[in-house]
Amino acid sequence: MTKKLFTQAITKFLLGIILVGLLLFLSAGTIFANGVLLMAVLFLPMFFAGIVMMFKNPELLKKRLHATEEQQAQRTVVKLSGLMFISGFIVAGLTVRFNWVALPKGVVIAATIVFLLGYILYAEVLRENRYLCRNIVVLEEQKVIDTGLYGIIRHPMYSATLLLFLSMPLVLGSLYSFFIFIAYPFIIAKRIMHEEETLERELEGYCAYKKKVKYRLIPFVW
Repeated sequence: MTKKLFTQAITKFLLGIILVGLLLFLSAGTIFANGVLLMAVLFLPMFFAGIVMMFKNPELLKKRLHATEEQQAQRTVVKLSGLMFISGFIVAGLTVRFNWVALPKGVVIAATIVFLLGYILYAEVLRENRYLCRNIVVLEEQKVIDTGLYGIIRHPMYSATLLLFLSMPLVLGSLYSFFIFIAYPFIIAKRIMHEEETLERELEGYCAYKKKVKYRLIPFVW
């Protein structure tokens, strides 16, 4: 761990808190309970995971902090995802401001549990695959991972984000926001298809792995 890496990590973490808080609470015109709940379950595990990576695997943390997409198709995916988050959070805030359709507490509680399960799944993926990056790149020493979660589906990290992102608007209690986040499976499917083309071309053994593990995102579905 270096002082520079620590400063960069803390800065990005705090900026994330500020940005999400502004999107949610300014659009709502108040600090609402479901918004606080989402920020708690989103940022507290993120903070502790960051601390663990900082001491156990600083190289992985560094890669995730400085990832930039070089390919136009993936830059488009990132932009669409950003638009989804911004509009979804704003609509969740507007749901509170204008008393639009609010979801029952039981749905919010169930979504919170799913969100936390998604975080656990994400943490397990990080443990299993030390080559993970936020951008699509094949490292020089990279090898195919085909055990654990990778023995069930080819992209468990994206499966984890599917649980996380589809449960977010439900934690916020906003049905309209959920309709916006429904775009995510289609956005991530585009990324997966392009990523697999890159892996087939540049990562030795990936074509054989595809034959062994048939499902990309959801077992027995796709």
